Amino acid sequence: MATASPTSLLAALNCRDNVHLVIGTNPLAATRCGQSINAGARPILIAPEGAELHYALQKRIDEGLVQWHKKAFEDADLLRLGREEVGGVVDAVFVTSGPRDPSSLHIATLCKRNRIPVNVVDAPQLCTFSLLSTHSDGPLQIGVTTNGRGCKLASRIRRDIAASLPADLGAACSRLGDVRRRIHQEDSLGAQDDPSSLDDSFDQTAQFNKLVTDEDAKNRRVRWLSQVCEYWPLKRLAAITDDDVETILKSYPGNGPDIKRDPGTPEKRIGTIILAGSGPGHPDLLTQATHKAIKSADLILADKLVPSGVLDLIPRRTPVQIARKFPGNADRAQEELLEMALAGVREGKTVLRLKQGDPYVYGRGGEEVAYFRQHGLGDRVSVLPGVTSALSAPLFAAIPPTQRDVADQVLICTGTGKKGKPPAPPEYVASRTVVFLMALHRINGLIRELTTHIELEPLAPANEEAVSAQPPPPPEPSQVSPVTGESKRTLWPRNTPCAVIERASCPDQRVIRTTLAHVAEAIESEGSRPPGLLVVGRACEALFTPEKGRAWAVEEGFRGLEVEDFTVGLEALQA
Repeated sequence: MATASPTSLLAALNCRDNVHLVIGTNPLAATRCGQSINAGARPILIAPEGAELHYALQKRIDEGLVQWHKKAFEDADLLRLGREEVGGVVDAVFVTSGPRDPSSLHIATLCKRNRIPVNVVDAPQLCTFSLLSTHSDGPLQIGVTTNGRGCKLASRIRRDIAASLPADLGAACSRLGDVRRRIHQEDSLGAQDDPSSLDDSFDQTAQFNKLVTDEDAKNRRVRWLSQVCEYWPLKRLAAITDDDVETILKSYPGNGPDIKRDPGTPEKRIGTIILAGSGPGHPDLLTQATHKAIKSADLILADKLVPSGVLDLIPRRTPVQIARKFPGNADRAQEELLEMALAGVREGKTVLRLKQGDPYVYGRGGEEVAYFRQHGLGDRVSVLPGVTSALSAPLFAAIPPTQRDVADQVLICTGTGKKGKPPAPPEYVASRTVVFLMALHRINGLIRELTTHIELEPLAPANEEAVSAQPPPPPEPSQVSPVTGESKRTLWPRNTPCAVIERASCPDQRVIRTTLAHVAEAIESEGSRPPGLLVVGRACEALFTPEKGRAWAVEEGFRGLEVEDFTVGLEALQA
């Protein structure tokens, strides 16, 4: 969303052994001293002898935590009371007397001249930095700022955010940090093997879900840990135990559970297997049948993309296994869940295979049904449909895939074929809307394939029967090269409108509206927020008018499922 003025650069500062000058004796001065102490700094109080000190301030002075210089402020204090290693310059100054005190402007001006960070209470125009309203839980810190517009509102927002978080999330941060360090030590990883893993400012990049090749094998465990942090529900992360840590450390992809039956074990009754789609993300979009299955299943095997809002509906008593899937381990992750499902159903359990979207729309549901049939359990399998993101995500982004005089057909494609190979790209049809799933991690290659003629290795058919006995129809004249006579598909114009829709229907939904010419740059700039999809075609601008001169526009947040919040979406449906 566009802003009227630049926002602040938020940062976590290492203040260990820094010298903070605190000027004033009121309750705020006591608070500032406490904040400095908590950050590892050494606060120095400047106040005349005989000044009336707040009791908390006096207590910290008595305990030796605050050094009190009993005198009025002098300009030279800024340049002589600091650490020796920085030439005596203090590291920061807090003025607690407010903007009406004439000395506040004088001190702030001196600090700015000497490039010393300064904070003056209730005077954002005099400040070079502000302290955030913070929530702390061990190593986890969450800060909120309104950039001087209203600190009370910042406190309210911070409380609401903190209240929404599961307990012990800070402890989970510590445990997962220990896991990462152990993986780096045991696998002899360097910074180049796990870039930006310690930098909280990095969103997931477009490379987060790139294919893991054999050359990247040593990175598999750290990649798996990244996937755990990204996809596991926060409640489950907060409840992580030492046993869970050991499980993660032993979770080399490919070393899945070896499920064997004891020949002496008596046969039990056969259970049932339910393949169900969980929709795009919002739990209200579950079908009643899937919701009932979630509540009644004995074992739930979920794909990693099933959102936390849906997983939160699972009863605590029900065991849950989330797929250990990441690019390069997709097949093995699916095999592990299928083996678990097979063992569960043979034990008489009702096993729910919970998938995102719809099981049969790029959910590999057909493969799983075939697997169970091969093991003699075809009559024990039922499949429940789900709302596919391929059609619901455009609605939540106010994109009507079909609209009179704009688009009269919809094509749903995958951007990644078997073993990571790119499938043949669709040709350009002006009246067609194309939705690409699983494509954002290779957006550069996809755009190149759509807009230029590139020879691709053809995908083999699933079986001989899949090959039509009839010869293909002759290509249209516009698709035949006048030089070679070879068939050429119609290329996509680079100014074709498109939209990236990420985490559709979730609270952190994001829509990036742009064109094929700029979409790769936009994703690189804005980062990745999986899962996401790409919508291409004129329908992307049916209800949206791009701003001239802007390469892309970003829209944050989900409107909700209340009727009054769906004006735009309903207009799209009625068009």
